[in-house]
Amino acid sequence: MNIQQLEYLVAVDRLKNFTKAAEYCNVTQATLSTMVKKLEDELECVLFDRKSNPILTTETGQAIIDECRIILAHCRQIKEKAKKHNGAIEGTIKIGIIPTIAGSLLPKIIKSLLETYPKLLVEIVEIPTQSIIKQLKEGTIDAGIIATPGTDETIEETILYYEALMVYGEVDKTMKYIMPEEIKNSKVWLLEEGHCLREQFIQLCALKKKDSKPHNLTFDANSFETLLGMVDEFGGLTLIPELYYQSLPKEKQDKVSFFHAPIPVREVSLVYYRPFAKERIIGALADFITGNIAETLLSKRYSNAELVIARV
Repeated sequence: MNIQQLEYLVAVDRLKNFTKAAEYCNVTQATLSTMVKKLEDELECVLFDRKSNPILTTETGQAIIDECRIILAHCRQIKEKAKKHNGAIEGTIKIGIIPTIAGSLLPKIIKSLLETYPKLLVEIVEIPTQSIIKQLKEGTIDAGIIATPGTDETIEETILYYEALMVYGEVDKTMKYIMPEEIKNSKVWLLEEGHCLREQFIQLCALKKKDSKPHNLTFDANSFETLLGMVDEFGGLTLIPELYYQSLPKEKQDKVSFFHAPIPVREVSLVYYRPFAKERIIGALADFITGNIAETLLSKRYSNAELVIARV
């Protein structure tokens, strides 16, 4: 038994296909299949049901592969400790980030991040929060960037920043600031089900889950750009986060209104699963994002008593 064989097992279990697993591990299918079969012979048990399509992991195999993931995580930690001793931030980190954060945050940090850590390979995927939590526990991603606080106590959270939530659309411009309850009866456009910002808006403004769309329109928005376009065309309002506001052209920023204190904010955190954590890289990444983003946000102008976290 060796570490490479364990990596092959985990790849087959995740991809449910020997050919795809071999491609992922950068070996031939014959090599991977032979190594898996040798390990099955050594352990005297069948780990995969090869007759099914896709391949199924046996009950015994699943128990063994769960242990393999822990062993591989410990191996990564050994390498991390060696690199920490040498003071280097290098290696690979795979990050899952929710779409409502990705579009605004990534353009502000990626170029500088890669220049700061040239030996760090950064892999990023846009996926929803539930997928991030699932993949963290599977060890298929190393960290996530999501809206918090979360409800899963096994997931560690490092707060990166608080960004103000703002209203785009038709409000009384004679008021410099607005209160959440002042818009609860307005026509509201929301992101589709599954986006945390949708639930934050509903709870923040005590909105009724009513349909504000034309009676002959079925509509599920998956981006802020679409929401703003619908508000411009049909009227009403929607909720946007501060980093997205910063990216808007002047004519659209003029349609944005701010909340009166206590200012509702979205808490954005870097999350990870401790058994698989690349803690040194995660710590450096968190410090980098906070250092480059937090000082540019409205939340830095207010005391904690003047802020309220919109719950997910």
